[in-house]
This record gives sequence, C-alpha cells and structure tokens, in this order.
Amino acid sequence: MKTLRTLALVAAVMIGMLTCGYANAGNNKKGEVTELTSATFKTTVYDITKEGLDYLGKKPAIVDFTATWCGPCKRLSPILEELAKEYKGKIVIYKVDVDKCEDLARAFNISSIPALLFIPMEGQPEMIVGLRSKEAYKSDIETKLLKK
Repeated sequence: MKTLRTLALVAAVMIGMLTCGYANAGNNKKGEVTELTSATFKTTVYDITKEGLDYLGKKPAIVDFTATWCGPCKRLSPILEELAKEYKGKIVIYKVDVDKCEDLARAFNISSIPALLFIPMEGQPEMIVGLRSKEAYKSDIETKLLKK
C-alpha cells in the first residue's frame, strides 16, 4: 500500500512538472514575463528543429535572452515586467535563461546578454543587444511590434 501511494505521488509530481511549463508558456493574459524552457520555446515561439523560422505565437513577442548572474539582465528584468503590464493583451514577453537553454542560445547566436529578440506578426524578427532605457524599449515596441 505504501508503494502504491509513493507511485501515485511520484506520478502526480511528474505530471505537474510536465504540464506546468506548457500551461504557463502561452499564458500572458496577466501581463507577466513568462520564462520558457527549450521545450516550451519550441512549441510557443519557434520550432528550431525545423527549417525556417515560422513564428508560432498569436501576438507580437519579445524574447529576453538572460542569465541569473548578469548584472544588466537583473536591471532589465523589472523594466520588462512593467512593459508586460503596460502592453498586456497587445504583446507577450518571454525570457530564456541562456545557461539552462544552451541550444537556444546557440541557435540565435547569443554571444552577449541581455539580448532581446523582437518578433512582429509580419516581417523579420530583430535582435537588440544591451541594456537600454524603458523609453527606448517602448519606442521599439511601438515601431517594431505594433507598427505605429
């Protein structure tokens, strides 16, 4: 009986771990920055295993390539949180930890962070490297993603 309970607990934990990232990956209705794993990136943003980059999202997006040890990335994080709230329902903002997702860092040639990938619904994505002001990012959102 104890073994059966242990197996049930392990199964519940594994199901939670598997579904958690997928459930939260596309859920930016609350205006939050969502962290993606390599697996959730491939089902939410781009499937990098296929030829060509066909954006999988339903709204323009920003992908923040970041790392926990990066000082400029730490300063950028609250700016992106504010922008996610300000542009709630219009764009989505994701973050990818380059240390956890080395395959994505390689695929996008990330050699310096923070690096932000702006993905419009139409047209080519654009990478912006380095820390900038909130106003500069707002201008980029308006011109690159919302085409105003």
